[in-house]
Amino acid sequence: MDDFNLASILVSTVRNAPVLIFAAMAGLFAERSGVVDLALEGKILASAFVSAAVAYVTQNPWLGMLAGIAVSVVIALLQGFVSITQKGNQLVCGIALNIAISGLTFVLAQYFFQQGGRTPDLGEARFTELVLPGTQLLANVPLLGWFYGRLLGGHTILVYLAFALVPCVHWLLYHTSFGLRLRAVGENPHAADAAGVNVEQTRFMAMLCAGVLCSFSGAYLAIVQSGFFLRDMSAGNGFLALTALVFGNWRPLHTFFGCLMFGLFAALQIQIEGVVFPGLGKIPGSLIQMIPYVVTVIVLAGFMAKSVAPKAIGQPFVKSR
Repeated sequence: MDDFNLASILVSTVRNAPVLIFAAMAGLFAERSGVVDLALEGKILASAFVSAAVAYVTQNPWLGMLAGIAVSVVIALLQGFVSITQKGNQLVCGIALNIAISGLTFVLAQYFFQQGGRTPDLGEARFTELVLPGTQLLANVPLLGWFYGRLLGGHTILVYLAFALVPCVHWLLYHTSFGLRLRAVGENPHAADAAGVNVEQTRFMAMLCAGVLCSFSGAYLAIVQSGFFLRDMSAGNGFLALTALVFGNWRPLHTFFGCLMFGLFAALQIQIEGVVFPGLGKIPGSLIQMIPYVVTVIVLAGFMAKSVAPKAIGQPFVKSR
């Protein structure tokens, strides 16, 4: 077990968590307003493809990210039109979007780039890692140099944005009038409507926020982590984000810790592969890859009964006359 490195696991946890944090905060806005957001997976995948494609063509990661935001917002508004305006089944809508986007991104990637459904490597068209001031001065200081230079520093701007997003969402949700309206329409939309709150408009605003935040998750996957788009590269992160929401009882700070937990297990999965354990030898790679999904089942089994979802979640709002 000499290759088992705790420092690498902690750094990997920090780098794995933003994908889930962005998606979970996106789902939190949608579901707090009363809309089940099963389409997180599809929005991540669509924004990853568009971000990678535009970043490659323009050689500008910022333009790629903006393009990813645009397509994710369009999908979120389409989802809102079906679920909010047309009172459609929210679960069916989310599943349909996931299936359609999974196929469409592969077909478009193959059509435009002819590389088996993936984009070319982005090369220099990626976000660079930021070096914190004073990193070189502390580089040789035991523990502090690693903590400041690698755990806190050495990440891209999207990592810092993800961690800064959590207190911002908490403040917006619990300390602003918009947050109050959002929670009200998710708990009792008829009472909110009677109080003068435009329920449909509030839900659409929530879907708009969800679309923007979810796009960062896709852009992070493509422009930061991988450096290219690959078919179905979201790899269930949208559903893991929903699990983190259940774990966190639809509260930002608790959901954040759920995302860190899944990020930790993803880091462990990478670190354990190839390690020889005394008395066990090497663990098969297929068993290692199961770790995040086994944890997901355990979390859902253990916390689903204790979690209290917004009371109006999944229920179309029909205005009383």
